[in-house]
Amino acid sequence: MGNVNRKPRPKSLLFACFWSCSSRFTCEICSEPLVLPNRQFKNGNQCAHPYCTKCMIKYIQANLQGNIFDIKCPALNCGHSIDPLSCHRIITNQLFDKWCDMLCNSAVLGLDWVYCSALIINECGDLERCVCPNCKKPFCFRCKIPWHDGYTCEESGEIIDQNDIAFGELSAKIHWMRCPRCRHCVELVEGCSFLRCR
Repeated sequence: MGNVNRKPRPKSLLFACFWSCSSRFTCEICSEPLVLPNRQFKNGNQCAHPYCTKCMIKYIQANLQGNIFDIKCPALNCGHSIDPLSCHRIITNQLFDKWCDMLCNSAVLGLDWVYCSALIINECGDLERCVCPNCKKPFCFRCKIPWHDGYTCEESGEIIDQNDIAFGELSAKIHWMRCPRCRHCVELVEGCSFLRCR
């Protein structure tokens, strides 16, 4: 008969109890029960596995330190990648920038590219020489160094300074030829095109 004197619960209290029970979750990494919904990590619209933000920050840091840029959801049978944009508000700017740089590098790795003050991608596949759109310096796609006009890519390793590069550009402009044996430049003034090494 103790139930006769019991007062019914107000509806607001029932709603608060339902809200706290429905927002409660247990992190699948640290196994800690959490009540606050703002501490639960949300992976965009990819998957809804319950993780606390503290564990996900550590998980992302560990993957990036191991040079893993395509970070998968830690759930055992989930193959969804973690969306970097959904993590931007919980990780540091430095960590976010590192992650984005790693993703960009992985996207460009399969392509032929050089970097001066801008990223230049060889989309055609048959380019040898390119010009940086920012600083207007020419580059070689084959050996990834400043353009070495008048020198092959193998010889360009021997180029010491800007004078060598300037001489190579001049010799290509005037159409000087190199002796295949001694590699000295010669100019055809008159006669046949037969060269004899000195």
